[in-house]
Amino acid sequence: MLDYEVLRFIWWILIGVLLIGFAITDGFDMGVLTLLPVIGKSNVERRVMINTIAPHWDGNQVWLLTGGGAIFAAWPTVYATSFSGFFLAMILVLAALFFRPVGFEYRAKIDDPKWRSAWDWGLFIGGFVPSLIFGVAFGNLLQGVPFEFNNLNQVQYTGSFFGLLNPYALLCGVISLMMLTTQGATWLQMKTTSELRSRAENIAQITASVTLVTFVIAGIWLYFKNGFVITSELDHKALSLLKDKTVALESSAWFKNFFEMPVLWVIPALAVLGALVTIASSKAGRSGWAFFGSSIMLVGIILTAGVSMFPFVMPSISHPEMSLTAWDSTASHKTLMIMFVVACIFVPLVLSYTIWSYIKMYGRIDAKFIENNKASAY
Repeated sequence: MLDYEVLRFIWWILIGVLLIGFAITDGFDMGVLTLLPVIGKSNVERRVMINTIAPHWDGNQVWLLTGGGAIFAAWPTVYATSFSGFFLAMILVLAALFFRPVGFEYRAKIDDPKWRSAWDWGLFIGGFVPSLIFGVAFGNLLQGVPFEFNNLNQVQYTGSFFGLLNPYALLCGVISLMMLTTQGATWLQMKTTSELRSRAENIAQITASVTLVTFVIAGIWLYFKNGFVITSELDHKALSLLKDKTVALESSAWFKNFFEMPVLWVIPALAVLGALVTIASSKAGRSGWAFFGSSIMLVGIILTAGVSMFPFVMPSISHPEMSLTAWDSTASHKTLMIMFVVACIFVPLVLSYTIWSYIKMYGRIDAKFIENNKASAY
């Protein structure tokens, strides 16, 4: 059996991998839907855009469900605390995501422009709202969330929904929105033709540039904000105790890991490099490289946030000593071990099936495809 400390670190990595998998795959779904009323100039073009993601969106969304399930099992305290603090935000995300399956099914049921337009805006909400809120959530994690535990270790959220909508969190929301929109634009470059593809190339250059600029601004801003530092010794192999540490607030604390291990600067550099590759490849008409660059940019941004916070997972701004970390908010040793064995078996199977499905659905979609599949296409 693997050591408890090792398993805790492995599950920090695995949950990060699941979140990145969700962002790369379902990210282009949300990005395409966000772009639906922006670059889809006709009903046929919007149908083309929808049908580029129709074979994949439900499978891609499984990454979100798997990530949520992994957090529930591996980090049960984090799961409970996040649902208390971000409850309304999560309800908004779920409500927005409901528009996607319903919109796909009902949009083409009635041949009426107003009907289709209404569902197009519903699908836009299904892409725009989650993309924004995910970033806002990360922005609040970087600043600390107002929560505490009572004598029975029951979590109590002491903030408000509108308190989550602070300037720094909204900036992180813009980063998330722009990077996922870029992912959708580069996906459309690979899957469409003619003018629609050209518009996707142009929009990808814009959104990747905005992502790069806002990412740098957020990093500079974060350097001057207070972060969290553990000042007491922790037993990484001990049972999870929520109040056994001393935490201090220090300026530029989120850069501590990068200063102590300079090799970690490669991670934010990947985000910058990915954005530049996306811009250059989109301008040159190299769709595959553009999608690759966008994915690398996305990985770099998410990993930068995760590495900056490590070992913190959900810091508390109101009671720093109650902050949740990768060492004290996990499930038992046995639970993590069982989950690890299951993950080693099923994650490769899921990845294999996912890759196979993308290979089978390879190819571009155009107006002719929609005309030839009027009855079956969305």
